[in-house]
Amino acid sequence: MTEMREPTFLILTALAENPMHGYGIIREVAALSDGRVALLPGTMYTALDRLAAQGLVQRDREEITDGRLRRYYRLTGDGIEVLAVETARLRQLATVAEARLRVARPKVA
Repeated sequence: MTEMREPTFLILTALAENPMHGYGIIREVAALSDGRVALLPGTMYTALDRLAAQGLVQRDREEITDGRLRRYYRLTGDGIEVLAVETARLRQLATVAEARLRVARPKVA
């Protein structure tokens, strides 16, 4: 799998602990990104459909709340593995960047 875009990474991260419904995913992605990533419902559901087609997420359950259908999604085993691999890749890149920044920044006495 190629490196993933930040919204995809955040959607998978949002689902890492518990299944969530669409609006919950939108709120969690906003919280995880400190408001930098604001998913629109259409964008999020398109991403969920793509992730489901890739076998990374699946529908968990549906329920009616206040007369509205809530569809919950959860990570699959493959989704957990892909998220772990991407997390390790990003950590490695951050480690390299931090090492280079230590060299680039002037020492403060």
